[in-house]
Amino acid sequence: MTHQAFEPKQHIQWDADYVVIGTGAGGAAAASELARGGAEVVMVEAGPWRDPSDYPASVYGSFRDLFDRWGTTVTRGKAIWPIIQGSCVGGSTVINSAIVVRTPGDIFDQWQREHGVGGDVLAERVWAHQDRIEEELFVETTRPDRLGRSSELAAAAAQKMGIEGHLMRRSVKDCLGSAGCLQGCRHGKKQSTNLQWVPEVLARGGSILSCAPVQRIVMEGRRAAGVEGRFRHPRSRRKGGCFTVRARKGVLVAASSTHTPCILQRSGIKSSALGYGFRAHPGCAIPGVYPDPVGMDFGATQGWASVEFRKTPGYKLETLNLPLELAAVRLKGGGSALMERIEELPRMGVWVAACRANSSGRVTNSFGGRPAVHYIMDQADMHRLRDGLKKTAELHFEMGATHVLPGIQGLPYKLTADELHRFDSVSTSPKAYTVIISHLFGGAVMGADPKTSFCDGSGKAYGYDGLYIADAALLPTNLGVNPQHTIMAMARVVAEDILEHNS
Repeated sequence: MTHQAFEPKQHIQWDADYVVIGTGAGGAAAASELARGGAEVVMVEAGPWRDPSDYPASVYGSFRDLFDRWGTTVTRGKAIWPIIQGSCVGGSTVINSAIVVRTPGDIFDQWQREHGVGGDVLAERVWAHQDRIEEELFVETTRPDRLGRSSELAAAAAQKMGIEGHLMRRSVKDCLGSAGCLQGCRHGKKQSTNLQWVPEVLARGGSILSCAPVQRIVMEGRRAAGVEGRFRHPRSRRKGGCFTVRARKGVLVAASSTHTPCILQRSGIKSSALGYGFRAHPGCAIPGVYPDPVGMDFGATQGWASVEFRKTPGYKLETLNLPLELAAVRLKGGGSALMERIEELPRMGVWVAACRANSSGRVTNSFGGRPAVHYIMDQADMHRLRDGLKKTAELHFEMGATHVLPGIQGLPYKLTADELHRFDSVSTSPKAYTVIISHLFGGAVMGADPKTSFCDGSGKAYGYDGLYIADAALLPTNLGVNPQHTIMAMARVVAEDILEHNS
């Protein structure tokens, strides 16, 4: 077991059977499966190693230490929307809400119909892995005494309106309801991959480099033979010494839907599909203000959701407890006006509509290897999002909210129940909405046709040997549900096939 963190000067050289780029949902799942199969694995992670006791208490510190580039990656297009991702050992599993949703059966049918991969065989394999993952990560339904009042209100509203709603299933162990998932759970209750699978890989003889962004994959002809890059200081971001990790059997790229395509492009990998097919769940929050305290400082960060509208018109609803620093972003104004509005925070519940967007974009390299994400939602998707926001407001008013804060250009700062109709005529210009991009898909998608797909249904890159995709980049469609469980299971499928073919 070896962990190599930032190295200021020396050139570090290692070798292994497999190199896995990334330690998030995909990378750690694949690495642990390979290690269980007896392979020697080296994981390479761009971000730093942080134990729960080291997670910052503030949102500022979390963005500095746990998020990718302080959360400053944005979409390029008609609107600039932030893309939220983790960058640390454990990846986004450290800073997400630990939500676990099994892959819907219709997704495998869609993949088979539109991309030539999937179907019943893949469905059974994915679900079998998800069964095991749920045991390994202590997945449980959110306990009622840890739900929090915001989620309780949402659940009651859905029941009154006859809308499907359910308590979230999450990978947590004895959750305390501290509403701090987005900053990293300092209590160590969230079962992120840095607490589960990364230590397992090390215990099985594997190694990890942290603070080690990969510059490129080393190619020997058409064979992936390793990776190389330079260490990066976790705070100052200054460059350190170089590293090279040789791979005897293969390289698995699991650096996310933004970074995976960029690494491949920088490595000279050629494919007509590379960088294309980027998709996401663009989401907007609608805060509702109630007569009595709600208290977003207690409860599961996300405890309730609805998939009633997942297929038609195409959005999902969920609760989201936000800390003061992030909740304030949804409020208007500055100075004394902002302070007056912050006084409503104890009576505020934040619920989210996330669009199952059909729009797709492209990821390319920008300055310094930074991902350039060219993405915007078309009008059909914008109408879906607007419908979801109106439904979210309706749910708030069903439970007695005095007003909601739509955050849409063209609407007042506050809306009351008798003004709901104003959602129907407000602009659908992307610029008018306060959107956050999460749940990323694509960029190196799988499929049966090498002309339109980067890899096959086992994650193997077309036209190359020893090169595999093992993260959300291979997912060819928008799932319409939280993708972490699917990413983990698909990464296990990829690793399982690698072990079978290379044994």
